[in-house]
Amino acid sequence: MRVLFDCRYVRTDHHDGISRYSARLVEALARRMPVEMLISDTAQLAMLPDLPWHLLSSPTSLREPWVARQVNRLTPDAVFSPLQTMGSRGRRYGLVLTLHDLIYHRHRTPPRDLPWHIRFGWWAYHLTWGPQRRALNHPDEVVTVSETTRDLIAQHRLTTRPVTVVPNAADPLPGAPRTRRAGSGRDLVYMGSFMPYKNVATLARALHELPGYRLHLLSRVPRAERDRLAALAPSGSLEFHDGVTDADYARLLETAHALVHASLDEGFGIPLVEAMSVGTPIVVSDIPIFREIGGDAAIYADPRDPARFAAAVRVLADAREWSRRSKAAREQARRFDWDRSADVLYEVLRRVASKGRPEHARR
Repeated sequence: MRVLFDCRYVRTDHHDGISRYSARLVEALARRMPVEMLISDTAQLAMLPDLPWHLLSSPTSLREPWVARQVNRLTPDAVFSPLQTMGSRGRRYGLVLTLHDLIYHRHRTPPRDLPWHIRFGWWAYHLTWGPQRRALNHPDEVVTVSETTRDLIAQHRLTTRPVTVVPNAADPLPGAPRTRRAGSGRDLVYMGSFMPYKNVATLARALHELPGYRLHLLSRVPRAERDRLAALAPSGSLEFHDGVTDADYARLLETAHALVHASLDEGFGIPLVEAMSVGTPIVVSDIPIFREIGGDAAIYADPRDPARFAAAVRVLADAREWSRRSKAAREQARRFDWDRSADVLYEVLRRVASKGRPEHARR
């Protein structure tokens, strides 16, 4: 069985969500079966495991709808892509595509680092369900990262193909302690972007109800957004890090009172898993995906009500409750593991490859 893994979305400097999902999953999958990588830039190899690879055109090039012509020459039995946009016209192999979430159907602002024509296409793609349905009915099977998104796929009738959950996971943080105790500090951590649906304003406003607490905002933030958030919070209660190293991130999580996240919508929640994995309690939005990720370990609050969010944070002021949540967080984080995800993906790929060349691909 010859399996190709589409790694063309891997970044060359640092991982974002799709990049990390690709790199960690192909690494874990390679421990179970022979797998070869598809890349579009040899600089991506620095962020990938040492596996056989093939160079294809970029996934953002105008050649993408016909990329199957390049892949056909490699005679694979099955191909896996971590996104749903891989071209499949004329393919002669089994294909598995991935839909991570449906956020951009509700929040259509595309990622800022894409070329303008890709940003426009991204926006137009999410105006209706039609393009998504066409994309998800081209592969033999579909993968998604959460039960929440699988339910949404079914709700909107986006595909007639089988849909399997291959969960996301978090990388181990360097030097993570085996146990944690509640400290005397009241440092809160937020890791994430500052797009409108992230709703960081609720966190800033909640600090008026949390005297003595300090919120660390770790990601890079535009100047205008920094000024807006600073005006919403009590003076001196926000600390903008404007990007952190992995080591600094680990240190801040390991000493934080809690990780907080008031997002109105998410596709998964990697920062939640990262915090829980080191025993840091989490206080997060009461939304379905965070319920799935946080389970009974998290404390949930209305993301549109700063006062209620602050009240949820204050639950952790009790040392015994903090310790109970910390222990539960570690246990919950163990549910998300790259090897477990690779086990599931292995079965999907074996099933697709065993079907042989799909009938619809012969046309």
